[in-house]
Amino acid sequence: MWERSHAIASLYDGSAPTVKRLIWRLGKKPVSGRFPWSSFAPVIILTMPLHWKRTVAAAATVALALAVLAGCAPERVPATGSPSPTASVSATPVAKPKNFFNKTQYSLTDPTSIWVVVNKLRPLQPTNFTPTLVTLDVPHVSAPQMTQEAGDALLKMFAAAAAAGAGQLQIQNSYRSYNVQVNTHTSLVGSLGQAAADAQSARPGYSEHQTGLAVDVASYPSKCDIAACFGQTPQGIWLAANSWQYGYILRYPADKTAITGYIYEPWHFRYVGVALSTEMHNDGIETMEEFFGLPPAPDYATATG
Repeated sequence: MWERSHAIASLYDGSAPTVKRLIWRLGKKPVSGRFPWSSFAPVIILTMPLHWKRTVAAAATVALALAVLAGCAPERVPATGSPSPTASVSATPVAKPKNFFNKTQYSLTDPTSIWVVVNKLRPLQPTNFTPTLVTLDVPHVSAPQMTQEAGDALLKMFAAAAAAGAGQLQIQNSYRSYNVQVNTHTSLVGSLGQAAADAQSARPGYSEHQTGLAVDVASYPSKCDIAACFGQTPQGIWLAANSWQYGYILRYPADKTAITGYIYEPWHFRYVGVALSTEMHNDGIETMEEFFGLPPAPDYATATG
């Protein structure tokens, strides 16, 4: 091997014609049927001029880089008949913010406010307050007087109950003045005693009926008037489920005596406006005391009123 390399080196003088002659001579004398280029490559490169060496070095660098990149390329996976399943990514649910309800929109103490809260700890101010009233054209037992807004809503509610097949309704009691409440409560105290009378009738100046926003409803014709059984009549069942749509709430629900101070009265409905009745219905809150965060009012602050 050394002798051949030395012979080639002695023949090579760096000129292009000499290289051609050298290649031709080596090509005429193949070894084992092919020319052993790898045996003479080191000698040829060493004997090349400088600019040739740089060219060969650059070519070698490029070849090496291509080889490295080819080795780094990801392995190709043959396509199959069905695509590979991909994991489904479900979006994280975002809680919808609750609409803000302004609990200060109306006064809770002004007797002209549809949100005025009247109970055994919150008398009307003044106690002899008289609202502006209208007379309603509906069946009634006592004078059918209420405020305009509450009365208009009541007419719609009565009509809706009849249209739904719940039956006809009438007003048993609506507005009662301070003086009428004096007579009503005094009569009950005489027949039932103070404690029993206070459990089902407000003292003068503490009655919702005096605001013109409250109404005692009865079936028409009369059935279970001013009695717990009214809650089981078609009218009572419909009102308990649907009155909120017309701005009314069942003011004294069952099992809320410790909060409202009154026994279950399925006939007593209070107008508060559709906004508040809807909010209370959606929140599952039955009493105004609970909704507005007011203290329970199971009894009066003083022994007599």
